[in-house]
Amino acid sequence: MDYTKEFKGAAEAFQLDGEVVEICPYGEGHINQTLLVTTTKKRYILQKMNTHVFADPDSLMKNICYVTEALSAKGIETLYVVPTKTKESFLKRNKDGKEECFRVYDFIENTVTFQKVTDKEVFYNSGKAFGEFQNYLASFDASLLTETIPNFHNTPKRYLDFEAALKQDKLNRAKDCKEEIEFILAHKDTLSKVVDGMKDGSIPLRVTHNDTKLNNILMDERTHQARAVIDLDTIMPGSMLYDFGDSIRFGASTAAEDEKDLSKVHFDVELFKAYAEGYCQAVYKSISKRELELLPYSAYLLTTECGMRFLTDYLSGDTYFAIKYSDHNLIRTRTQLKLAGEIEKKIEELQKIVQDIYQKLT
Repeated sequence: MDYTKEFKGAAEAFQLDGEVVEICPYGEGHINQTLLVTTTKKRYILQKMNTHVFADPDSLMKNICYVTEALSAKGIETLYVVPTKTKESFLKRNKDGKEECFRVYDFIENTVTFQKVTDKEVFYNSGKAFGEFQNYLASFDASLLTETIPNFHNTPKRYLDFEAALKQDKLNRAKDCKEEIEFILAHKDTLSKVVDGMKDGSIPLRVTHNDTKLNNILMDERTHQARAVIDLDTIMPGSMLYDFGDSIRFGASTAAEDEKDLSKVHFDVELFKAYAEGYCQAVYKSISKRELELLPYSAYLLTTECGMRFLTDYLSGDTYFAIKYSDHNLIRTRTQLKLAGEIEKKIEELQKIVQDIYQKLT
């Protein structure tokens, strides 16, 4: 494909500095189509937005603009949304009878991303970055944001979805995952602490990123210090515990999310400690007592939730997560539940780690 020819018209609808010279694919994202636009004066990121996953691009872009403008107003480096020539935050156009949506960001130069945790220092830096992101937005009114994916981390609702898929068992797969099913059923009553806390006000409503993987932080290519948090599509109102827990789920595992050999899958306490040190250093003045208490629990909760979502999708016929082979979602389920079980057994140890970190900071 000639990407320059294909997407030049979309790029030129934005207020770019210079003339478009080249457009080519960029990055490793799987949701939106991401392209690098080079002009005679600078570089930009052009994204064709996935409106199947994100059906309300207006609300999504409004969320992103709210947050990036709030960060910019504090002098924090963040994504800059380049407006269209008609001063909109994104472009809607019809092509071949279909609506397409595009947006453009300034390209943040001299940065790199890491696809996996390579050492404790990198994970510490990511914890500090997401903690600072949370802290910078602690005073922002999260109720202004739209929940673009309803019930995204409503774990009790995710459990009901699992129960429904299990009851239907439309592909007769339940017989192949009895142990995993029993794990979820046995842990039903452990899944509502965050949702209940947000309902009774003991856990504050905050801006949440909801995709706090390591590769969503731009690091300085020389120092490996965090420069900016990116991939803001899932910015929504929620709990900081969702972001902390998902980072740990992803980063403190000793193996890939779809590792078939479960003997390689373990929860690394030292990586948890490194991330918690970085995160707490950033949020210790703004975190509530209840949030602090539940940081270790959030790692268990988000790991269990993810495993439950993989299992739900497996039972439902793999309709949500992309798979490479027939039992891919079941393999993913097993890694997550293995981690969740180990985290559950280490909760008291993790709570002591967090309390020690917090006491040193205060």
